[in-house]
Amino acid sequence: MRRHLVPTALLLPVVLLLGACGGNSAAGAGSDVDGKGSLTLDVGDQKGGSEAILRAAGELKDLDYRIAWSTFTSGPPLLEAVNAEAVDIGGVGNTPPVFAAGAGSRIKVVAAWHGTSDGDAVLVPDGSKLTDPRQLRGKSVAVAQGSSAHYQLVASLKAAGLGIGDVKVKYLQPADALAAFTAGKVDAWAVWDPYTSQVLRSGRGRILTTGKGVTNGLSLQVASPSALADPRKAAAVKDYLARLRRATAWVYGHQKEWAEVWAKDTGLPYEVALASVRRTNASRVAVAVDRPLVASEQQIADAFTTLRLIPGKVDFARFVDTRYNGDLPASTSAPRAVRGS
Repeated sequence: MRRHLVPTALLLPVVLLLGACGGNSAAGAGSDVDGKGSLTLDVGDQKGGSEAILRAAGELKDLDYRIAWSTFTSGPPLLEAVNAEAVDIGGVGNTPPVFAAGAGSRIKVVAAWHGTSDGDAVLVPDGSKLTDPRQLRGKSVAVAQGSSAHYQLVASLKAAGLGIGDVKVKYLQPADALAAFTAGKVDAWAVWDPYTSQVLRSGRGRILTTGKGVTNGLSLQVASPSALADPRKAAAVKDYLARLRRATAWVYGHQKEWAEVWAKDTGLPYEVALASVRRTNASRVAVAVDRPLVASEQQIADAFTTLRLIPGKVDFARFVDTRYNGDLPASTSAPRAVRGS
C-alpha cells in the first residue's frame, strides 16, 4: 500500500505545545477575556493550551474577574515572566520548574495533572536499524535542552543501562530537530506529543522507546508568590484552577471535539491532533501537589544537578504551595485508560 507522507512544512506548524516546554522564546500578544469586576488575572499560556481548552469546554463564562492571556512558545520564558511578576500563573511541563528552581526563581507550583508518558518518545527514522534503546550507544540524539524530553532521554538511557555520556547529544529545538531528523543528520530524536504523533502519522519515523515507566507524566501550573499573597488574586487563582480541572476532565469524554478545536488553534492536521489527544491528552487527571510529587520532581532536579546542568542542589519543596489541593487524589494515582469518542 502506498504511504502518503505529510510534507515537512506541515509537521511543525507551531513550536510549542502544552506539557513539554523547552528553549527560549518571548511572549506573544496577550488577549483579554471579559469578566465581572475590576480584578485581572494575568495568565501565561501556550498556543492551543489552557485558553483553548477552557474555551472549548465552556469554562470561560460567568467570570468574576478578567483574564489577560500572554502566549509563550515554551516553558522557560513563561516561568521567567512568572518570576518577574509579569504573569500570575501559567502551565508548563515537569522539567522547566526544576531549572527555574535551580536558578532561584520566585515561583510556586500550585496544581498538577498526571497523565501517561506514551507520547514522550525517542523516535528513530522509519528505515533505522535501531530496535532497542541499548543500541543508542555512540549514536546522535536530538533533544531540546531543559525540556521534559531532556529528562525523558536521561531516564530512558538509564533504564537501558546507559548514561547521557554514552550518546552524542545534539541540543536542538523542535523545528531544527525535525530538519536534522528528516535529513538523517541525527540517529534519534527525543520529543513529546504532538510531535510524536506528527512523525508517526507522516510515516517518517517510529518509536524506539517511550517515557512510560521512567518519567512521572506530570504537567504543572506555576504561580507567582506575589499573586498568591494577594487575597483577591489568590481567590481568582482558585477559581481558575477549578475551571481548568473541569475543562481537562471534559476532554476525556469529548476527544473529537477537543481535537477539532486544537487543530484549528494550532494548525495541526485534525488526524494528528486526534491521535495526540488519544495517546496523551485524554488521560490527564488532576492530582494533589503532595510529597510524592515533590519527591518525583526532586529526582529530576538531582539528575540534572549530577549532570552539572543545574549549578547546585535544589530543594524543590521550597517551590510548591499546597493550598489548592482540596480533596484531590494523590499524585501517584494512575491515569485513566483512554476511551475513543
